[in-house]
Amino acid sequence: MRIYPTMELQNCRCVTLDKGRLDDAMIWHVNPVETARSWSAAGATWMQLTDFDAIEGRDTNSELVEEIIRTAEMSVQLAGGMRTREQVEYWINKGAGRIVIGTLAAWDPNLVKELAKLYPDQIVLAVDVWQGQVMTEGWRSQSAFTPEAFIEAFADAPFAAILVTDIDSDMEDVEAQLGLISGLAEKSRTPIIASGVVRSADDISRLVYIPNISGAIVGRALFRKTVDLAEALDVAKSAHEPVAEFQ
Repeated sequence: MRIYPTMELQNCRCVTLDKGRLDDAMIWHVNPVETARSWSAAGATWMQLTDFDAIEGRDTNSELVEEIIRTAEMSVQLAGGMRTREQVEYWINKGAGRIVIGTLAAWDPNLVKELAKLYPDQIVLAVDVWQGQVMTEGWRSQSAFTPEAFIEAFADAPFAAILVTDIDSDMEDVEAQLGLISGLAEKSRTPIIASGVVRSADDISRLVYIPNISGAIVGRALFRKTVDLAEALDVAKSAHEPVAEFQ
């Protein structure tokens, strides 16, 4: 299982949000570029970078995002505001390893299927769930899709992964989130990346034994220092290593 240390940007600062409320961000006073490099030094091979300003149609963070992609020394999975083919292709050409698409998939599923075929293993489908429905536009609009139907609609698309977030669960209710994510992983033909469920290394230990979970997003816990990245990477790597039989 792959660990994705995750950075969320707003006005060129690292932030975390409570249930997507853009007007109530917690600011972390760290250097984004240096933080990304430190994650690579700890052993991460991928990170997720989410641009909250892009969700609102602003390019405030564009230069910073480019710098992180260029200097992070690992692959970047980029999310936030990917509403057109041009935006997706722009960031792929700028060097993003993967692009996360959510809202555009609800608006124009045929285009997203086409992009997945044009860029195999570079497009990730975001499935953000609230009260049993898929949310769009930065968690602000509720679609008519259930997560199961949404994933099934893209069953034949060659996505790199499907990123699942359970917005509805309380931040401390890991069991409820794991229930949703494991249920969707069971039905999906595409590997699932779990978002919002890692508060400690123990949560990673539980995730690695859920079938079809290929990765986990770890953001807030890194900044709060409740998870050490090197330890998280080690747990994810070693969970399925063979253990010698007792003689």
